[in-house]
Amino acid sequence: MTDKTLEQVVLERPFPEYAAWWQVGNEFTTFMSDAIVSEWKALDPHDDGFTDVEADADSYIRTVYGRPARRGLLESFVRPDGETTLQSGEFDALSYAFYRSAFQLIERHADRYDYSLERERRLFTIRVGKLFFDRLRCYLALDLPDDLARQDRLDQLSSGIDRIGRFLHDQGYLRSHFAFRFDVDIEHGGARIAQQAHDVIRCLHQNQPAYALYEMGYPVILPSAVYLYHTIGEAQHHSSRTIENLFGAVGYDARETDDFDPIGYPADMVVELWEIRRIG
Repeated sequence: MTDKTLEQVVLERPFPEYAAWWQVGNEFTTFMSDAIVSEWKALDPHDDGFTDVEADADSYIRTVYGRPARRGLLESFVRPDGETTLQSGEFDALSYAFYRSAFQLIERHADRYDYSLERERRLFTIRVGKLFFDRLRCYLALDLPDDLARQDRLDQLSSGIDRIGRFLHDQGYLRSHFAFRFDVDIEHGGARIAQQAHDVIRCLHQNQPAYALYEMGYPVILPSAVYLYHTIGEAQHHSSRTIENLFGAVGYDARETDDFDPIGYPADMVVELWEIRRIG
C-alpha cells in the first residue's frame, strides 16, 4: 500500500470529464454484482455485513464527485432488481469500495493465502473477471475456437472480443470507444515492438510472446482505478480481466504489461499493451 490518501490522489489527478454521469446498463450491473459480491463474500464467509463498503462508497462519491450518495445505493447493487439503473459515478464508487475492502481483507488475513499480497490481490481480480466472463459468454452465446492454431481461429477469437466490446460500450462501461488490435507499433521498455496481425500465430507457435493493444474510451472505472492503484497498489481492471479469461478459455495467458499505470492516459483513450503466450 502506498502512503497516499484518496484525497491526495484526487487533488493530483481530478476527473472533471466524469462529472456528468451517464447510465450503466442493467445486464452489466447484474453480472458484475454477482461476480464482485460473491468473490468479496468468499474472502470472509463469516462476515456478511456491508457497513465499511457502504461507508467507503459514500465517502468516495463525496470526495470525487462532490455530491452525496443516494439512499439505498449499496442495496441496489448487491440485490439488483433489473429496474433500478446505476449511474456511472455510482458504479465507479461501488467498484472502488468493494475492491478496496477486498484488498484490505487479503492483507489483513495474509496467513490464509499461499502467494504474496500482490499476487493474491491480482488473483482476486482474476476470479471476479472469470465469473463475469462466464456470465457474459453465456449471455452473448460466444463461439470461441478451441485453440489459435490457424489464422481463422484468431479471427474467430477477435470476433468474440469485439462482441464483448460492443456489450461494454452499449451497457455504458465504455462511453465512447473500444478496440483490441493485433497490429502493434509501439515503443516499450526501451525497445520497438512492431507486429502485424498475421504475425501472431507464428509467434505463438514458436513459443514467443505476441502482442496486442487494448484501447478504451472513457472506461467508467478510470477514476477509481487510478485512485486504487495509487493508494493500494492494485486496480480492478474489469474489462481487462474479462478478456484475460477469454484468452484463458482457449489456452493462452494474456494480460496487460506489469508497468501499466492508468494515471498517465487521457480519459478518451486509455491504452494497454498486452502480452500473449501459449499456456504449457
